[in-house]
Amino acid sequence: MSEIQRPKDSKPKPKFNIYWIYALILIGLFAVQFISRKEASKEITWTEMEEHLVNNRVKEILCINNKNQVRLSIKEEALVSVFGENVTKDKAPVLVVEIPSPDRFSEFIENFNNTHSPDIEVKYDNTSNTFVSVLVSLAPFILLIVIWVLIMRRMAGGGAGGAGGAGGIFSVGKSRARLFEKGGENPITFKDVAGLSEAKQEVEEIVAFLKNPDKYTELGGKIPKGALLIGPPGTGKTLLAKAVAGEADVPFFSLSGSDFVEMFVGVGASRVRDLFRQAKEKAPCIVFIDEIDAVGRARGKNPNIGANDERENTLNQLLTEMDGFGSNSGVIILAATNRADILDKALLRAGRFDRQINVELPDINERREIFNVHLRPIKTDDSIDSEFMARQTPGFSGADIANVCNESALIAARKNKTHVQKQDFLDAVDRIIGGLEKKNKITTAEERRSIAIHEAGHATLSWLLEFAHPLIKVTIVPRGKALGAAWYLPEERQLTTREQMLDEMCSTLGGRAAEELFIGKVSSGALNDLERVTKQAYAMVAYFGMSDKLNNLSYFDSSGGSEFSFSKPYSEKTAELIDKEVKALVDEQYLRAKKILSENKDGHQQLANILVEREVIFSEDMEQIFGKRKWTSRMEELMESQKQQDEKEKTESEDTPGEK
Repeated sequence: MSEIQRPKDSKPKPKFNIYWIYALILIGLFAVQFISRKEASKEITWTEMEEHLVNNRVKEILCINNKNQVRLSIKEEALVSVFGENVTKDKAPVLVVEIPSPDRFSEFIENFNNTHSPDIEVKYDNTSNTFVSVLVSLAPFILLIVIWVLIMRRMAGGGAGGAGGAGGIFSVGKSRARLFEKGGENPITFKDVAGLSEAKQEVEEIVAFLKNPDKYTELGGKIPKGALLIGPPGTGKTLLAKAVAGEADVPFFSLSGSDFVEMFVGVGASRVRDLFRQAKEKAPCIVFIDEIDAVGRARGKNPNIGANDERENTLNQLLTEMDGFGSNSGVIILAATNRADILDKALLRAGRFDRQINVELPDINERREIFNVHLRPIKTDDSIDSEFMARQTPGFSGADIANVCNESALIAARKNKTHVQKQDFLDAVDRIIGGLEKKNKITTAEERRSIAIHEAGHATLSWLLEFAHPLIKVTIVPRGKALGAAWYLPEERQLTTREQMLDEMCSTLGGRAAEELFIGKVSSGALNDLERVTKQAYAMVAYFGMSDKLNNLSYFDSSGGSEFSFSKPYSEKTAELIDKEVKALVDEQYLRAKKILSENKDGHQQLANILVEREVIFSEDMEQIFGKRKWTSRMEELMESQKQQDEKEKTESEDTPGEK
């Protein structure tokens, strides 16, 4: 590969910076000081001065009135006797003498002239360095002004009044929103957003209004003033908002909720006013506020007595502006957050954010579409199947899938491949889920055997239990902080029954049960398993009402109203009962896991031996030892049903002639 060389004429030109002016001012000050002191001088005593005067070596005397000081210029013929043989006329220093007072020196010169009658020229210097004196007196004030300007420029940096921008310190209250004009380069449309079919249907009406508002206003309809996108991180909320602006082909203001918040009182409210002023000028347009929870938190949660909360003032101004402009003005507010539970209720009421659009994690079909989008720029071979990759990544968001595709390309490049293959994608999924593989981590033979027995316990129970997640592979190679790992294919359930939760708990406890059964002692390797089981058991008892003694009761507060509560929603007696029920659930599933492992100890032993030998086992190895799994996963049933539906639709479309 040839190296790309930059043309000689394309050297980057230096950009102007305001700090150059400050540097030039400092250099000028130093130059003035240097010029004022460039004349070389040598101090002598009063006695030495009298000696030079008596020997007729002095050519000129300069008396400086504003200082108790005189300067003597030596004659050319006396330079050698005064300064030595190395001195020259140009470099001869001036002799400086400190005098008691100007009056006494004048009396001395008058007496000396009367006594010796020398040929000495006496001059008087009445001038002073006014510039330096004024500069020294004003230096503290100049320094304070410079520091203040720098602080204000730093506070206004990044926005309209940032460093080098127009307005300087007076533009701190200007909006920091980035404006994407109509008809910009490479606009994002709905074609670039894979999945999110329900969310796209919700915002299509907004696009239709921006394209043809008269269609709605003639009938008396009002378009929603705002739409709030709610969903987990990485699901595509910001991308969907950009697609709305690109599809409608209107100006698009984009900023974050934290851009309103500032240390100066009133700046946030001023920026809100400036933002809506610009938006009304550009109407019809879209204003997108990302992470609106930074400024839209519920008021009164942390009241500061006697304090002026700048964030609440900003929120009040935002509420006023959203309720102030006309509904047909063509300005639509889009906002995104993953913490809708902490937003102020006034922000969510009808008339402000009329619509709340849930952007959830993609299902298997949407993940397949997202893979197709992110696989476009990647060079792949025929082994890549987007449907297979979608099945291997349950619970992944759009950002996670993009990361998988990018990581697979990096892995393939690291292996010097010309195309990305299926195994590269599987390695990328393992890398993202489990962490970096650490094959060189030092483990003893006893530890490897213990890890193999532990992971084989998980694998055995997950294969034999009906509702446990299907196994993909198990490895005892350390990844991240884990000494071993097991990969499962979770079923995408909308509802989870008590039996399904119990099977998952039993499978999770399989590692600790295998250690106790086949090693005779337990280790700290089950920490993560016990943590998950304990949380799940408490959720079953306290939240889902799946306990025999506390059935149909839930102490979960979905409104978040108990965030600052100092009391539990149940008594101490009920708390003890919850603890007992949780302990009984965990103990029951632990004994069940030990029983199943005891009945299948031969198969478990074979799995552990394979793990010690090969360090990894797959579902094919499980089939050879335990036989084919009795229960088909729900995901496989859904995929098979989807295939049959697609084939049926394809057949019907071929049989029915199309309209010409």
